[in-house]
Amino acid sequence: MAVNKYAKEKPTALSVTLDAKDLEILRMLQQNGRVTVKEIADSVHLSTTPVHERVKRLEQSGIISHYTAILDAAKLGKKLMVICHVSLREHNKIAGSKFIKSILAMNEVLECYSISGEFDFLLKVLTEDMETYYDFHVNKLSQVENVGHVQSTFVMGW
Repeated sequence: MAVNKYAKEKPTALSVTLDAKDLEILRMLQQNGRVTVKEIADSVHLSTTPVHERVKRLEQSGIISHYTAILDAAKLGKKLMVICHVSLREHNKIAGSKFIKSILAMNEVLECYSISGEFDFLLKVLTEDMETYYDFHVNKLSQVENVGHVQSTFVMGW
């Protein structure tokens, strides 16, 4: 399960039938969330009204859950990405929920996934440099109640 700081509800079963035009609209919106209805209409060979209605239907059905901006981390001074594998000492629903709540309050954590295997969670962490990551690891992540073991993998490029 991916934990998104901005999601409002859990996904439900697909209740909308998608055709090729819907899939093309979704592809275009994934590539550029600010693409205009007219640009989509020209590409999928429909007029703007049906494209607008399709986008609204996709939003209302929850297939499009929200729009977001992808930031250039380096231009913001965030040059170190780390994948953290975290195992908890105690494994139950309450402990997992407390961990997730603590993690979502940390600005350094971009994504949090509940995973299977040797570790319980995978975190995508972004910091300025090794010094700020060390501070995050020692003074934030390791201080979260119930954290047993953390393994850090440093991303060489993205």
